[in-house]
Amino acid sequence: MSMIQEFKTFAMRGNVVDMAVGIIIGGAFGKIVSSFVADVIMPPIGLLIGGVDFANLAITLKQAVGDAPAVTLSYGKFIQSVVDFVIIAFAIFMVIKAMNTLQKKQEEAPAPPPVPTPEENLLTEIRDILKKK
Repeated sequence: MSMIQEFKTFAMRGNVVDMAVGIIIGGAFGKIVSSFVADVIMPPIGLLIGGVDFANLAITLKQAVGDAPAVTLSYGKFIQSVVDFVIIAFAIFMVIKAMNTLQKKQEEAPAPPPVPTPEENLLTEIRDILKKK
């Protein structure tokens, strides 16, 4: 089999396609959460703290000199990233918890009683006839 055929077979398997869809949806979800944190959660927190804009929190290590930009530690952006991570991790936890609950319910569902085979039906009839005698 040629390398192109092998790659085509690999790429068209269901797992690879499912993974690609998951990555695309995950990237979009990450952008939504980042916007939610930066635009909805952090402004009220900054207001409660005293009008602080977390995106601008930084420590200047070296001032800008001429054309060289200032060297800063942007810990405000780091705080926003941590909040993003916590929200995404919680959302993933809730999805996995829901999936586990559904799976557990499916496992607990009783199996339908087996349908007797024709031989079992015949043996049951013979047993019933013998009981009557």
